[in-house]
Amino acid sequence: MTIPLRDKLPKLPAVKKTYVTRFARSALWFFLGGIVGLFFFTSFLYIVYKQTHNNLVYDGVMVNGVNFGGKTESQVKSYFTDKNKELQNIVFILKDKDTTASISARQLHFGYDADLLAHQAMSIGRTNDSISNMSLMIQAYTDGVMLPPAYHYEEGRIDALLKPIQEKLTVEPVEGLFNFDNGKVIALQPAVEGQRVNTQKIKQQIKSELWAAAYTKKEQTITILIPITPIKPKVTEDTIGDLGIKELIGQGTSLFQHSIENRVFNVNLAASRLNGSLIPPGKTFSFDQTVGDISSLSGYKQAYVIENGKTVLGDGGGVCQVSTTLFRAALNAGLPIVERNPHAYRVGYYEQDSGPGIDAAVYSPTVDLKFKNDTGHYILVQSAVDQTQNRLTFWLYGTSDNRQANIDQPIVSSETPAPPALYQDDPTLPKGEVKQVDFSADGANVSFHRTVTRDGKVILADTFVSNYRPWQAIYMRGTKE
Repeated sequence: MTIPLRDKLPKLPAVKKTYVTRFARSALWFFLGGIVGLFFFTSFLYIVYKQTHNNLVYDGVMVNGVNFGGKTESQVKSYFTDKNKELQNIVFILKDKDTTASISARQLHFGYDADLLAHQAMSIGRTNDSISNMSLMIQAYTDGVMLPPAYHYEEGRIDALLKPIQEKLTVEPVEGLFNFDNGKVIALQPAVEGQRVNTQKIKQQIKSELWAAAYTKKEQTITILIPITPIKPKVTEDTIGDLGIKELIGQGTSLFQHSIENRVFNVNLAASRLNGSLIPPGKTFSFDQTVGDISSLSGYKQAYVIENGKTVLGDGGGVCQVSTTLFRAALNAGLPIVERNPHAYRVGYYEQDSGPGIDAAVYSPTVDLKFKNDTGHYILVQSAVDQTQNRLTFWLYGTSDNRQANIDQPIVSSETPAPPALYQDDPTLPKGEVKQVDFSADGANVSFHRTVTRDGKVILADTFVSNYRPWQAIYMRGTKE
């Protein structure tokens, strides 16, 4: 006979089963009560802790290693304000072989950001999230909460304080001057390397040293060697052979016979300052910028110039002879003329070996001669003065692209007779001496056309117009006793 399994198990007494159930239930309530009690106890501690730290930084909140627990926001601010007084004494000595300058932290307005640090310290544990606040309070109390220091300074002050140093030590490179001789380019004046202060590197060093000095909490004098960055010239003797200067691409001439001595001097001086200069491919040449200052300070003498409709003595009289000659060279080279201005009246010098209207006036900085180098290679400007014939010549050397320039004869129209002669006093001539400096010229409208072709195709066509006023002969009467 088989007995069922359930019949083999002993049955528990009902009393023991009831005891287990009651124990489990009591344990559960005890556990829940403990949690609720702990919650209320923790909440009580949280509230008491908040009340005891009302308007005080919570314990364990540290800034830059300093524990500000129990301090008010104003006390934290005062602490860093006092520290800033110490930081003001940090001084940087900037040195070069011939230069020494100093910059202080006070001048840079460097220091701890006291307002920000005080606010950050007070904000720990004071957010809108109570759970997060409690967590931060416990963390600060047990392990500490570290806040990094925050600084302020005025970077614009660094730039202003470095500017005099930069101006003193900056040396612009001197571009070499070159000459084309026997089919090759040789140096007339070697290129000279320039230099510039690396202000960005100085600023980085100052910032780095400021943070380090603030961390060490010592009054310091810090020496920084001024970093210098060399500036290479655009063209040197080593690279001149790579510029594609190998043949004549344009030439212009003019005569200046019967010029007074000072005018001849100025023509020579201005021509020499253009001689050997280089025009990079794609760049626009400016006569005014290349020649530079035209005054007695830069070596020019007084000669007659046209100013406000009058012929008067002025620095650099005769420089327009140079711009006119270079204009003719650019025309013959087929280069695009960007800016050209005619003279107010027909000047006899410019018609000694040319038709009227092929001139170019300059008057820095408002009146300029400009043309563009569109040849794809460098252009070398070369000048020479024939002192015997009083002839100025400009040659432009580069690489020919087979362009050909054809310049038509000038067309003269609307001529107007010259007015009567004009006599003006000249304190440089002996009294009683009379010297003619300008010759009468009829007024006229003059134009000429230029066509530039390459391989039979027109690549440039332009017309140059000059509206000349009628001009009288001018005589200078000596008044010098």
